[in-house]
Amino acid sequence: MIDPIDDRLAAAAFRRLVEHLRMRTDAQNVDLMGLAGFCRNCLGDWVSEASDGALSRDQAREAIYGMTQAEWKARQPPATPEQLARMEASLALNEKLRAGR
Repeated sequence: MIDPIDDRLAAAAFRRLVEHLRMRTDAQNVDLMGLAGFCRNCLGDWVSEASDGALSRDQAREAIYGMTQAEWKARQPPATPEQLARMEASLALNEKLRAGR
């Protein structure tokens, strides 16, 4: 929990992040996962979880993408083996960090 950040400010920053990710379609999810260990799908899933059932995962992901996930995927080039390897290493790091909490 990031206590010093007011919910109103956090919500505004989150909306700006979503807007930025919608603008930067060149930043593929596999690249975000490989570098930071999260992607647009993760954001959508977190929104769905925070909604206590008001939004399904698909609805929340669509809110993040600004389109359906299927539309997004159709516009993206296939991931390269290098991108997938970076993503897998990043996911392993996420698990290691979670275990160390």
